Amino acid sequence: MNHFELFNLPVALDIDLATLKTEFLKLQQQYHPDKAEDKDQALIKSSDINQAFKVLSAVDSRAAYLLSLKKQDYHLDQSISDFEFLQDALEIREQLDDATSAEDLTSLKVEVQQWIDGLVREFKIDYTDEDWAEARDTVRKLRFFVKVMADIDKAEDRFLDDDSFDLDDDF
Repeated sequence: MNHFELFNLPVALDIDLATLKTEFLKLQQQYHPDKAEDKDQALIKSSDINQAFKVLSAVDSRAAYLLSLKKQDYHLDQSISDFEFLQDALEIREQLDDATSAEDLTSLKVEVQQWIDGLVREFKIDYTDEDWAEARDTVRKLRFFVKVMADIDKAEDRFLDDDSFDLDDDF
C-alpha cells in the first residue's frame, strides 16, 4: 500500500491537506501502541503512518514520492545546474539574510510562494509528460524554495519574538 492509499487520497500532487490530517488522526488512534495487543507491531505501524504523513504533508516531498512510485526518484540529491535559477536563488537568500524586520520578509514571502506555485505547475506538466529528468530538476528546485519558506517563517518568528521582548517586563 502506498502513502496515498493509506490515507484514502488520490495519487496526485494536489491533495486535500485537511483530509490528510483527518485520516492521519484516525489511523494514529487506530494503531496507537497503548491500545494494541501487539505493541511492537503497533509501534511499527504508527511509525509508518507518521512517516507517510510527513512525506505527503509537504509539496516537495510529495512530488519526490510521486517520482519514487514511478521509480524515477534517483539523483534527487544532485545539485542544481541551472545557472539562471542559481542566480535568482542567491538573490533571494541575500534578501533573507539582509532582512531586519518581519515587514522586510513580507514581499520576500510572496515572491518565494510564487516560485513554489510556478514550480508546482511545472512539475505537474513534467510528470504528466513523463519528462522525468525535468521532473527531478523541478523537485530539486521545489526543495530549495520550500526550505527558503521555512527559513523565512523562522526569521519572522525570531523578529516577532524580538519585538515582543521588553526590558520592562516582569520576570
